[in-house]
Amino acid sequence: MLDLAIINGLVFIEGSFRKVDVGIQDGKFAMIAQPGALPESAKTIDAAGKYVLPGGIDTHVHYRDPGHWERETFEAGTRAAAAGGCTTFFEHPISMPPQWNSEILRNRIDLCKGRECAANDRHEKGSCVDFCFFGAAGGEHPEAIEPLSHEGIVAYKTFLHAAPEGRDAEFVGLTSANNDQLYRVLEEVKKTGLPVAAHAEDNELVTGFIQRIRQQGRQGENLAHCESRPPIVEIEAISKMLKFAKDVDCPIELVHVSACGAMELAKQAKLAGQKVLVETCPHYLLLDESYVERLGAYAKCNPALRKREEVDKLWDYVKDGTVDFIGSDHSPFLVSEKEKLDKNGEKDIFLSPSGFPGIDLRLPLMITEGRKRGVSLERIVELCSVNPAKCFNIFPQKGVIAAGSDGDLVIVDLDKKVICRAEDSYSQAKGISKVYEGWELDCAIDCTVVRGRVVFQDGIVDESASGWGEFVRPALNK
Repeated sequence: MLDLAIINGLVFIEGSFRKVDVGIQDGKFAMIAQPGALPESAKTIDAAGKYVLPGGIDTHVHYRDPGHWERETFEAGTRAAAAGGCTTFFEHPISMPPQWNSEILRNRIDLCKGRECAANDRHEKGSCVDFCFFGAAGGEHPEAIEPLSHEGIVAYKTFLHAAPEGRDAEFVGLTSANNDQLYRVLEEVKKTGLPVAAHAEDNELVTGFIQRIRQQGRQGENLAHCESRPPIVEIEAISKMLKFAKDVDCPIELVHVSACGAMELAKQAKLAGQKVLVETCPHYLLLDESYVERLGAYAKCNPALRKREEVDKLWDYVKDGTVDFIGSDHSPFLVSEKEKLDKNGEKDIFLSPSGFPGIDLRLPLMITEGRKRGVSLERIVELCSVNPAKCFNIFPQKGVIAAGSDGDLVIVDLDKKVICRAEDSYSQAKGISKVYEGWELDCAIDCTVVRGRVVFQDGIVDESASGWGEFVRPALNK
């Protein structure tokens, strides 16, 4: 007897949708059969008229636990993931402290599992979906970079600047503060065979632009944030990253690319044979700087939102294959942090942290906008499920509906309209979720299954599934 059967749906199999039934047993896909041919099952879900996709994989998530659990815990944040069709997330290193060594990484894994750990003075039930980790790589502890690869991380992350003022604890072992440190980081990462991701913004330019805007007394203007981070900031940093990585022969990932000039550099490097992975995010494909003008810090992110013509042009790189995958860059904060004032009680856009939640909207937003822009559902599945698994060596365990793979899937109803309302979100940071408020989505997440367990169905997360999530290691680390 099967544990779970999904019947009558259009299932994504080998690159296209087919009407087949899917059986799951012991957490794995066990059978893919013609409609009506599955044996008896303990539980059956009728997906008639709906689409069955491989479980979503979000390549860019920040949950802040343990150092800033008041922003969002793994327990709360992964319920939002489940509600958004995400069955595996990649946790990035900005936390207190970042996972630059084995002990810190293991503590964060324990938090995800809901186990007591040295970094946690409270009990948390853990993640309801599966998870991978990026390791921190920086110039402070280059000797720790290679050993961390043996702990099962899927990639590394570094920042091309020193720790921001007042945030030293969140960036320990995570920054390449100068060219020499960056080169050393690339040399160390190369030894592991894993890619290193870089937050690519030129710090000297950003610092100089902010200083001039402050001198002009315009820090109270919302658009000052976008002015301080024009496309050249990203283009310059990505240019350097590509040159250094080519010289060292180290694979790299370019995260949350927002500028077309930077995207073109990445495209040409890939065509020339360089090992480059490219990520962008829904907000760079959907939102322009008018949202920052209207919503201020609630629409503030790094890189900054761009002008509308830049947003529209970015879709060309989605369509031509330059973009490998889509990450949400889910970034929870408190309302009080977004509305922070200066010591005189005056507004200062530069004092508010950058980022906003998005893990629960990544897949439905991409499906909705893809349909409007002529991007097939098959391509969206590649960007949100298949390619993340392949690029980070967790395929075919993840990212595919095939016999022997983990029983992860999401059922999507393309005939149902949904209105985005922050109050409906499971995210602990829903108080700062304003950019998509009132948007109409052309689809609904009907059901999310993680290794054969239904963790979300009919708008409700199974809260007893907290702690069900497992740590996923890339194939070369197994």
